[in-house]
Amino acid sequence: MRFAHIVLDGADEPQLVLIDEDRAAGVSTLFAGAPSTLQALIEGGDDLLDRVREHSPRATWHPFAGAEFASAISGNPVTIAIGLNYAAHSSELGLKTDSTPTVFVLWPNSLAGHDGTTVWPRSLSESVDYEAELGVIIGTPAKDVAPEHALEHVWGYTVVNDITARDIQYSEAQWSRCKSFDGFTPTGPFVVTRDEIPDPQALHIWTVLDGTTLQDATTAQMVRPVATLISHLSRSATLLPGTLISTGSPGGAGYSRDPQVFLRDRSTVTVGIDGIGALTTHCRILG
Repeated sequence: MRFAHIVLDGADEPQLVLIDEDRAAGVSTLFAGAPSTLQALIEGGDDLLDRVREHSPRATWHPFAGAEFASAISGNPVTIAIGLNYAAHSSELGLKTDSTPTVFVLWPNSLAGHDGTTVWPRSLSESVDYEAELGVIIGTPAKDVAPEHALEHVWGYTVVNDITARDIQYSEAQWSRCKSFDGFTPTGPFVVTRDEIPDPQALHIWTVLDGTTLQDATTAQMVRPVATLISHLSRSATLLPGTLISTGSPGGAGYSRDPQVFLRDRSTVTVGIDGIGALTTHCRILG
C-alpha cells in the first residue's frame, strides 16, 4: 500500500491518504476511529493496517494533482541519519568510512513535504548540497535485533533528500545542525509498505538538479545494508515505531564536482527511488 500526507478537498490541514496511481482517499473516512496520520497508523500495528486494507475497496477517491504535500512522516519519535554509507560518497567528500556507521540525528523542524520550497539565508551558507537517500520507517519496536530478522521490524520505505550545508559540516564536529535547517529534510512524496519492496538493496536511486542528472546509483552499493543498520542501531537503543532512518547517499554530490555544484536561488532538485517515488524541492536563498 502507498500513503501520503496531503491537503485534500480544501481541508485546512494535511491528512493521511491512500494513494492509487493519480488518486487519493482520506484514510480517516474509511471507518470510525481510522487514523489521520501515518504515525498513528504505524502505532496501531498490523491489525490497524489490515483494517485500512479491508476497507480500502469502499474508499471515496479524489484526484490529487496539484495538491499540497506535507512531510511523508511527522510526529515520529526520531529521525536518525547515517553518514558515509556509500564508498563513492565517502571518497568524494574526502572522509573515511569507519568500521562502524556514522550516526547523527535530524531535528524535527527540518522535515518538509514534496514540491515545497526550502528557504535559507545566504549569510548562513552558500554551499548547500543535495543527497538522495532511502528512508526506512520502523514498524515494531526493535531491540538487539539480529540482521537476519531486522527487516521484519520495517513498516515501510520513503525517499529522503538529506540537504546539507557543506561549509558548516566541515567546520563543526557534529553534523546535525548543518543538515537540520528548516526544510532541509524533505521526505516523500509517498511511503510504501514493506511488502511493496521485496529487496531494499535492489533499488535505483537518483538526483536531478535543474534538469541535469547528478546522482545515479543503486542501493546495492551501500557499505552497510538496511538490515545491518537496523541491527547496529538496535543494540544501544530500542527503535520505536515511526523511527525514520535515512540510510546515506551515493556518489555524485555537488561538493565534489569541478566546478562545484550547489543548490542555487530558484533551483529545483528532485531525488527519487524507483518503486517509491520522486521527491521535488524548490530552493530560495535570502540575501
